[in-house]
Amino acid sequence: MTMRLFVAVVPPAAVLDALDVFVEPRRDADPELRWQSRETWHLTLAFFGDVRDDRVDALADALDDVRVDPFRLVLDGAGAFPNPAAGRVLYRGVTDGSAQLSALSRRVRTAADRVGVPSDNAKHLPHLTVARRRQPGELTRWLRIVDSFPPAAFEVTAFHLVRSQLRRSGAQHEVLRTVASGTRPASE
Repeated sequence: MTMRLFVAVVPPAAVLDALDVFVEPRRDADPELRWQSRETWHLTLAFFGDVRDDRVDALADALDDVRVDPFRLVLDGAGAFPNPAAGRVLYRGVTDGSAQLSALSRRVRTAADRVGVPSDNAKHLPHLTVARRRQPGELTRWLRIVDSFPPAAFEVTAFHLVRSQLRRSGAQHEVLRTVASGTRPASE
């Protein structure tokens, strides 16, 4: 058996609540966009895909040893993957804290590699996905709208090992382990 796993920073409830208030009236404005649910908003540090059950504890233990030095992060701006003219992913960008988030991502990936759980090795571009399209399409209008949302600042003090289960209604996330600054966490 396997579990689909990733490691992420989850913004605090106040930031998620504000973003949800901004997104809610737009959810039905474009049938091509599937707005992500509040429960799935996160900033990915590493994606592992399907990890064998017998490797999950080793991965969680390795992550416990990754140091989390608290830092300020600001969600601001908007972007689209792979580009605005043929975008499939619409996201909030990261201004302050981008370098620290990328450094944390490298430490997480290195810890996972040491216990035989490779990540996707994608270049880390800090972002929070807010919507997706099934087919590539023009997202320039939506970039301007998402960019108009006020910046949201918070302190990163922890990251999470998350199990993602894909369902017809969308992904369902379950936190398996939280690693916080200054403490060696116990399993949840």
